[in-house]
This record gives sequence, structure tokens and C-alpha cells, in this order.
Amino acid sequence: MVQYQARLDATFAAISDATRRGVLEQLAGSDASISDLAERFDMTLTGMKKHVNVLEQAGLVTTEKVGRVRTCTLGPRRMEEEAAWIERHRQLWDARFNALDAIVQQLKRKEKADAQRKRK
Repeated sequence: MVQYQARLDATFAAISDATRRGVLEQLAGSDASISDLAERFDMTLTGMKKHVNVLEQAGLVTTEKVGRVRTCTLGPRRMEEEAAWIERHRQLWDARFNALDAIVQQLKRKEKADAQRKRK
């Protein structure tokens, strides 16, 4: 459970940043060097390296250095556990909102019935 939780924490922390989500989207299309990514996102190499490191620590990106160029690719993780966690919580909230909707509808029917009784 602890390893599972740590993995979720690392993934959600990594994708909580808009730049890192953008990097993942970019890499979904094609591999890119850190220099290319830094240029596309208008940031310094150091800043992009930090973002890539966070993604790499979460297993979402892998890097390979050939000469002076570090190339980034999507990592082996497919975020299936994260998607399952989100789905479980989506179902929980759907059930809660459905129950709330049923209560609201019941109160509306009662209010309507009370209003009709008062008119008589």
C-alpha cells in the first residue's frame, strides 16, 4: 500500500504542473531533447531539466544522453493505477451526487404537494 501511495503521490505531483503536462503532451507526439523542450516552453535549460527530472522520477519520462544531447521519451508507465484511482473516486462522487439529486427531487415533490394542499 505504501509503495502504491508513493507512486500515486509522485505521479499526481508530476502532472500537477501545467508545463510538465505540456511536456508529456509534446512527447506523446515525438521524442525531444531538453533543449528543444526548453525552447518550445520558453524557459531555461536548467528549468526544463528540473521539470524533466520530476517526470523522470515519477516514471513518466525517460532520458538518454548521447554525446551532449539528452533526449526525452515517454516512460514505460501508462498511469493505469492512477486512472483506476480516479475512476473509483468518480464513481463515489457520482453516487453521492445521485443521492443528493434524489433528495432534492423528493423535497421539490413535497414542496409542490404542500403548496397544492394550502391552495385548497
